[in-house]
Amino acid sequence: MRISNYISQITLRHPSIRALPSPRQLTTRSGPQQSPSQLEAAQANYTSGLTEEASKRKHGDTISQDLFLDVLGSTATKREAKAYLSRFGPQKASSHKSILQMPIKSAKTDVGVNLGNLYLPIRAVEEKPVFSHTPAQPRFMDDTTEPLHVALIKIRAPQSVDDRILQGVGHTLLQLARLGLSCVVVVDPDNGRGRNNGSKLAIGQADRIVDTINSYVGPGARRIDSAIGISSIGDQVSESLKILDRIRIIQRDQLLAPLRRGMIPVIVPVGFDMDVQKMVPVVADDVVLALTREFAGLQSDALAKGDPQEVAERIITLQKQVSIDRIIILDPLGGIPATDRMQEAHVFINLEQEFEVIQRDLEATPSQAIKAQESSGAERTVEWADPTRSDTAFHVKNLELLRDTLALLPPSSSAFLTTPEAVANSQSRPSLASEGPRVQTRRQRNPLIHNLLTDKPVFSSSLPSHRSPNPVAATSFPVVPLSPATFFKRGMPVGIVPDPLDQAWTPPSPSHPSIDLSDPRIDLPRLIYLIEDSFNRKLDVAHYLSRIRDRIAGVIIAGEYEGGAILTWETPPGLSAEDPNHMVPYLDKFAVLKRSQGAGGVADILFKAMVRDCFPNGVCWRSRMDNPVNKWYFERARGTWKMPGTNWTMFWTTDGVERGDGVFLQYEAVCKSVVPSWADKKGVVD
Repeated sequence: MRISNYISQITLRHPSIRALPSPRQLTTRSGPQQSPSQLEAAQANYTSGLTEEASKRKHGDTISQDLFLDVLGSTATKREAKAYLSRFGPQKASSHKSILQMPIKSAKTDVGVNLGNLYLPIRAVEEKPVFSHTPAQPRFMDDTTEPLHVALIKIRAPQSVDDRILQGVGHTLLQLARLGLSCVVVVDPDNGRGRNNGSKLAIGQADRIVDTINSYVGPGARRIDSAIGISSIGDQVSESLKILDRIRIIQRDQLLAPLRRGMIPVIVPVGFDMDVQKMVPVVADDVVLALTREFAGLQSDALAKGDPQEVAERIITLQKQVSIDRIIILDPLGGIPATDRMQEAHVFINLEQEFEVIQRDLEATPSQAIKAQESSGAERTVEWADPTRSDTAFHVKNLELLRDTLALLPPSSSAFLTTPEAVANSQSRPSLASEGPRVQTRRQRNPLIHNLLTDKPVFSSSLPSHRSPNPVAATSFPVVPLSPATFFKRGMPVGIVPDPLDQAWTPPSPSHPSIDLSDPRIDLPRLIYLIEDSFNRKLDVAHYLSRIRDRIAGVIIAGEYEGGAILTWETPPGLSAEDPNHMVPYLDKFAVLKRSQGAGGVADILFKAMVRDCFPNGVCWRSRMDNPVNKWYFERARGTWKMPGTNWTMFWTTDGVERGDGVFLQYEAVCKSVVPSWADKKGVVD
């Protein structure tokens, strides 16, 4: 079923979608007997009304019902369209205007929502790979209890962003709001170079952002500078994260009221200090944490009062009002640096697994003064300018902030770190003057819009660096990297048995025997269930355990057995099994639970662990030629081969393997000889 057909079904379920007439429908309501001149006059009046409405602001901007359907049709896969609709579809309970209530223009109007390469005719699922053995069923949330979906956005050093780029950022924030994700902006004037009266600078930049957003037609934005309070003593919400809620939200309604009207609150990092009875600057990161606690219903005073049942009910009530779906940081430095990628930024960070490693790699911590204040629980002073702080220190701050905020939110929440330039660049069209005959160009894909529609990074983190998109794109703005961005999830732990940091994965020998699936670190029943659920086939457990006995290289488990991989050492037929030079590293099983397929990055997490930590020198595997996962495999393998006379395609990640050489022949012999262990076709190569 194509996405367009699916959307047709959605319109039947949500009458508000089809209740909004198109311009053509508006001109024909008086009946089919209208003359062409009458139709033209009616449509001219309709267009004139829109022009008059748009002229009330400097920059006209509108979204129509057609745009809503186009956005759904332009998501990468049908699964992503379903996921977006189930979470951000029309809300009966929402009091602010949805995108379906915005004025309509003709089909030729440039609505400004920028999807880049996503904004294309509908593609089949197989053209955009998702690791999935079986299709997922759509899930709709109850509209009557749907909370207000919110993105907390911190813009660091907006004073270093020129007006044109800030205009593009404001435009994107409006598009997010109109696509169902309300925005709360926190201004962070810390640029590490100059102080110059921090409070005055923050207020000036907040007004600048508000004016930029208000230059577009729509509900607009307003500055909020009295919603933050500073108490003398803060209660600790989490000992492990050391989050003090000394900075807290004291005017919740000042934030919710504009959000319900579709407005964008812009918060100045100043708060009322109850000790000195005046407004003082505060750290913007603390404001983001306070907003996270407030909207998540986790204020310490609410948790400390009343019996547990009342506290739980109070938290549930608060969470029904607001759902924080995204934490977004726009930082001039962009994503978290990574040395193993051409873009020099991590594409996706699974915080449960990678936080400590990446933090060590950055080799920096906040300044000693801030560390001392945090450890003592004393008041944190605001250093708008600290010339001793390096760019790396800002990266560490961003990493820690996203770790702390996502730890307070449901696992479905995510975070995105990119530059203002990347967001603004996607709002511009390349110059038509440089285009040759019949050459068409598209605007650069908007990373924030793409992330809203897919809840994924702009491209997969498990793609080899040489297959990542071209990091540079020319636009009317200065040339910037295409994806200087990092996507974050609280994620899941990854267990590897044996741990390659303690014991490298080498062929079994008398001194290093193979592990067994009865190892106490492995839950065999859950592993079997994972395999059977992923492949939708029953496993002949006895046959399988017998086949891989004394061959297991290791097992990778993601989360609570949401995904897993079993890797073995295989020997080509006719060669000595005792010679380690003849043993081939082989991916025997790669499985993801149906409910986790295509979401949460489980497959990417597994694949990255396999090629980065376990078999960095290469591994091979096979897959049925009609397997829908093959496109996903093709993009990640260094080589493939459709083996003649079989229904198998062979894949490998090893460098330098050429068709017909010794390594290739060993891989092919292994992939042809492994006997399946499925209960329905035991011993038959399918």
